[in-house]
Amino acid sequence: MDPIDDLLTTMKIEDARYVRVDAYAPWGISFPARHLARLVLIADGSCRLTTDALERPQQLKANDCFLVRAGVAFTLQDEPGSEVADCDGVFASAPGNSARAGGDGELTRIVSSRFTFDAVAGEPLFALLPPLFRLRPDDAAVRLLRATFDLIEQESAAGGIGSGFVMSRLSDALFVQAMRACCTSVGGGAVGWLAALRDPRLAPALREMHADLAHPWTVGELARTAGMSRSAFAVLFKEKAGDTPLSYLTAWRMYRVKTLLQETPLSVQEIAVRVGYDTGSALSRAFLRREGIAPGAWRQSRPAGRRVAAVAWREDHGPSRA
Repeated sequence: MDPIDDLLTTMKIEDARYVRVDAYAPWGISFPARHLARLVLIADGSCRLTTDALERPQQLKANDCFLVRAGVAFTLQDEPGSEVADCDGVFASAPGNSARAGGDGELTRIVSSRFTFDAVAGEPLFALLPPLFRLRPDDAAVRLLRATFDLIEQESAAGGIGSGFVMSRLSDALFVQAMRACCTSVGGGAVGWLAALRDPRLAPALREMHADLAHPWTVGELARTAGMSRSAFAVLFKEKAGDTPLSYLTAWRMYRVKTLLQETPLSVQEIAVRVGYDTGSALSRAFLRREGIAPGAWRQSRPAGRRVAAVAWREDHGPSRA
């Protein structure tokens, strides 16, 4: 069981929408903060990116690609001072998946997909990312993203039977490809669960743990799975993950508890058995210690419209403590 595969499945991506904008100078498009994530690729031409998430404006060129977390506003322009139109107005003025903006000057082609998904399920991944994450244009993952965008464009142009369904599935694939690229970049040097997963000595134990969170794991058993001594395993795990193995296990159990509370009608007792607690009372105590609220109260507090990309996960490995 790969934890990332498990997370992406649990996130239940919805409302993945693709759009292409042919922007002719002079032009500017603003993207207000929304409860969704966006993946943007500059397919042709160049433009200027401005956002409060970055220290200064950045110049983008063909094949530059970036992922924007929920709640982040940004603006794209051909040049500073060009008149800016709201993206909703730009998209509403054109049928289908293509839009035009600006005047009659040099062309910049922008392709973008937006994604809505379960907020709780997406916490561990998105909390590792900055508000706006630029992918390296020479990265193999960006080339793969470009190829998928091109497939979506071809499907949109063909407009055959089931075209909308195919485009939606390709947009899902775009999101997974973007997440994979981000995880590869973020997990390379930072301390956290991704860094631990990328370590070949720890990965076998982590995969076994995630495959059966309800198992009564001990540090010694996890160390044997990793082929290491107990002490060496504990030291390496703390160095890479930023936490002890059993505290890490508790954090992921609490994550699973929240997804089950939100997605199922299971009782606290039933959920407790699924995640490795003998009783609902034992689970409630552990949940209250980490989340500052009882499981039942947490379930009742969830908003009806929960499919947003909000983040409340600690940037290292687990849910924030109250």
